[in-house]
Amino acid sequence: MIEMFAEATLMLMRFDVIAMIAAGLTLGMLVGALPGFTTVMAMAIVLPISFFMEPILGIPFLIGVYKGGIFGGSIPAILVNIPGTGASVATTLDGPAMTRNGQSRKALEIALVASAVADFISSFWTIIVIGIIAAIALLIGPPEIAAILILSLLVIVVSSSGNFLKGMVMLLIGCFLAMIGQDPIGAMVRFDFGFHPLQAGIHLLPLIIGLFAIPEILIAIERRRANVVEKIEGRRAEGERLRWSEIVGCGKTIMRSTVLGAGIGMIPGVGQVVAAFMGYSAAKNASSHPETFGKGEIEGVAAPEAANNAVNGPTMVPLLTLGIPGDNITAIMLGAFVAQGLRPGPQLFQEQGVLVYSLLISMLIACVLLLVIGYLLTPLFARIVSINKAYLLPLMLLFAVAGTYVYRSNIMDLYFMIAFGIFGYAARKLEFDVTPLVMGFILLPPLEYAVGQSTLLSRGDLFGYLVSSRPITVAVLVLAPILILWIAHRQRKIARAAPAGSG
Repeated sequence: MIEMFAEATLMLMRFDVIAMIAAGLTLGMLVGALPGFTTVMAMAIVLPISFFMEPILGIPFLIGVYKGGIFGGSIPAILVNIPGTGASVATTLDGPAMTRNGQSRKALEIALVASAVADFISSFWTIIVIGIIAAIALLIGPPEIAAILILSLLVIVVSSSGNFLKGMVMLLIGCFLAMIGQDPIGAMVRFDFGFHPLQAGIHLLPLIIGLFAIPEILIAIERRRANVVEKIEGRRAEGERLRWSEIVGCGKTIMRSTVLGAGIGMIPGVGQVVAAFMGYSAAKNASSHPETFGKGEIEGVAAPEAANNAVNGPTMVPLLTLGIPGDNITAIMLGAFVAQGLRPGPQLFQEQGVLVYSLLISMLIACVLLLVIGYLLTPLFARIVSINKAYLLPLMLLFAVAGTYVYRSNIMDLYFMIAFGIFGYAARKLEFDVTPLVMGFILLPPLEYAVGQSTLLSRGDLFGYLVSSRPITVAVLVLAPILILWIAHRQRKIARAAPAGSG
């Protein structure tokens, strides 16, 4: 194991690797700092770029975009009360108040420190435990995998924004789209409707770019035309710098939020928004002066920023060990792995252990670089909060179209991208969350394969087989409703607390 870590570390000691991580961080922070541009959209658009690099360059670049974008969203949240990403919604509870109090520089710097420290600790913890979890995953069979995948899909549906029924509809649509083409067991062509291009199935890349990037571009154009987007009066980083005593004073809050965020990150479908509000609520409940929260309390910025960034590393656990993406961003990461010929799962650690650990260690490097680049460039990003994003939309659209086409040079991918873009735009208008659709599309093939294998192993008596010899599968299926009810309860509690906290 020590030799593997040493070899993985040596793989990263290259200038081009460090440069790609730094480039990803800078791009992520830039996108996060622009209200209306999301980290998911940025990753969907730059995803094809990573296909033309070796894995040790392309995937760390995406990791940099991911981590930079989550932190970057705090910049407009603090300065102009507009969260750059969903993960920074809770930061608007105290960040703008600090800005109004003339402490915007201090708010930005505590957000940066909390983000980098929490991300580093949770990523380090991920590296420690992921090998153990992968070893355990090697011991489970198809029935256990099927039960975990079913649980993951249900958790994703209940955790998605909007109501349960809408989430289930989107999940079923995603599952149907995944069934188009050849089935994973008999290789029989299905649901092609006599249309030859559908016999090969739908590729993940046009679906991701279409659902995540195109609707954002269309909505930005629509708001510009409707004169809804006005020029934001951007504020600069002003006031006193963050003092060491204030960092130490926020230490317990940062550590508490780190533990919460790391735990939440391992649950598929929950994500940064839930972690941020839970971190904020925990900090307020533990404070000796809770009445100051919402009025410019520095811990009110540190808590959600530490919690939402602590999610980043642990989301790689279900992705790498079981091939289950925990959210939209890790779904895009899965596309990058697959395009590089790396299929996430327990076997990946056996076949490409050194490469996997090098990618995980790159997360630690990204956290250190985030602190350095953030300290140097946050004042610059604070100035560009008010940039007119209409100038960037044509470039975004060009990247989306070019990236979709050049990967396979298949014109049908462009048609699929356009179709999914229109569908995603309509879904946004009707307040349907596309996350369950994407997860259903990704997870149905391995679920179908695992169920097929389980049926063969049971020799026709699936229920008796599970009860008699698969207690773990039965336990997962029995505990699934309890976990789902708990998550639904937490979601409702957080939804009720958010408006109250913001007032």
